[in-house]
Order: sequence, then structure tokens, then C-alpha cells
Amino acid sequence: MPAYHSALQAQTSVCKLALLPLNTKFKGPAPPGDGNPDIIDESMSYFKANVFFRTYEIKSEADRVLIYITLYITECLKKLQRCTSKVNGKKDLISLAIANFDIPGEPRFPLNAMYQKPSNKNEADQVRSYLTQIRQETGQRLVEKVFDPATDKPSKWWMCFAKRKFMEKSLSAPGQ
Repeated sequence: MPAYHSALQAQTSVCKLALLPLNTKFKGPAPPGDGNPDIIDESMSYFKANVFFRTYEIKSEADRVLIYITLYITECLKKLQRCTSKVNGKKDLISLAIANFDIPGEPRFPLNAMYQKPSNKNEADQVRSYLTQIRQETGQRLVEKVFDPATDKPSKWWMCFAKRKFMEKSLSAPGQ
């Protein structure tokens, strides 16, 4: 069975990451979405199937964004394991989204082979801003999906994927 790939196409890219429209209120370089499903929606709907793959064939620059979001969702689920309520989950994911993180080209970025190093400081700032925008929106949407409104507890059908490693990679350093 093949992995799921993004159906979205981008006009522009930075560091081999497609700059795709996002349905978000967070500021950043992504073009505004039109209300149709965006890359975050695709990533969340394909997450449970794609997370089982050890290899992933990249067919477009949008797939690189899908890979990053899939790995970020795993990091979010690890954080949500320790949360007792939706409010705590939101706070933890907001802090995770804006925390210092590595971007392509930095030595500790786990996917440097798939992405291009920024050519200058402006490009590096644009990548960091774009990924921060994606991280903020992904975290906000994920909390809404994971927490049951009736019990205010995380869904076991999401939390069971917290220990999975998509492509045997992780965005966090070992031991975190």
C-alpha cells in the first residue's frame, strides 16, 4: 500500500518547502487560504495512515510540508500525553509552537537531506516564520481533534500514535 501524498500545488517555495495557502489567523508568509482543505487538513487526515511508513517517496514540494507536519503532529501528541485537560493542552502546544526549533540547514535539523539550506538570512527568517505559522495552526487544530468535549480527556485513538516514528525520524532531540 502506498503512502498518501499531497494533492496541493504551490507557485512558490523556499528551501524546497512549498509556500501553500493556510486557513489561519496566525501571521506569517503563507498566502491566506480560501476555506478549502489546506495542507494541515491533509496532514491530519493522512496522519494515521502515513505514520506507519518507514520510507516516503517525495513527489512534490508540498509533500515536504506534509512530512514536516506529520512529524510535528507526533511531537504534539507526545506533549498532549501529559495534559489533563484541553486548556492545558492548548497552553502546551502554544509554547511548543513558538519554542526555539531547528530549520533546514541547521546541524540538528533531522531532515537536512530532503530540504535545501537557506541561501541567506532573509530566506532563513522566512522559513522559520512559515514553519512557526504552520506549527501554531496545527497545534490549535490538533487540540480540537484530540480532546473529547464531553470528558475533556485526550482520545486514545489519537494518543496511541504518540510513540510512532514516521520515517524513523523525530523533530525533537533524543531523550526529549
